Amino acid sequence: MDFEQSPNRVVGSARVGGGTPKKAPVPVKIIVAGGFGVGKTTTVGAISEISPLTTEAEMTSESVGIDDPGQATMKTTTTIAMDFGVLTIDQTLKLYIFGTPGQSRFAFMWDDLIKGALGALVVVDTARIDDCYPAIDYFERAGLPFVVGVNTFNGQMNYSLEEVRWALAIRDDVPVLSYDARFRASVRDALLVVLDQALDKAIRAKST
Repeated sequence: MDFEQSPNRVVGSARVGGGTPKKAPVPVKIIVAGGFGVGKTTTVGAISEISPLTTEAEMTSESVGIDDPGQATMKTTTTIAMDFGVLTIDQTLKLYIFGTPGQSRFAFMWDDLIKGALGALVVVDTARIDDCYPAIDYFERAGLPFVVGVNTFNGQMNYSLEEVRWALAIRDDVPVLSYDARFRASVRDALLVVLDQALDKAIRAKST
């Protein structure tokens, strides 16, 4: 007796025939950078849909005078390599988020971390604005699109966004925004601006 094979017949756990397989989402690498203690690890942890990978180490007396987390912080650890998190935007796009170490002695890792990245979020603490110059200079030299995100730290900002732009000598085409690193929705909105910047650069490059 002959049997006609169904186009959607299931054999064990495998489906024979059927619809078109789903395409995997496009991976996009985003960098979260900035000075020491500005909220990079908190940013990655707030947005990641997986338990974030961190390389936190306890701060010891050896770091006194070298690592300054600020007077109003309870920070007792520091990132020595990177933070890593994942965020699925939709069925077509997935973000892989890498947080850089903030101390200058770990800056040698930045060149490896930014390979393949499409954009960056530079986190700023307005109470320690000088700590953000190295990150901004780095991405300008690298030609990587970036957005400056002022971490509001419990809603507090010592300066307006325009004052931050002036103090950091940021170009007019670089967005400066405020966000709260503790809250997922706020971090998401900041990262979407980074994506917009990366897309704009890709469109300009294609048109030329």
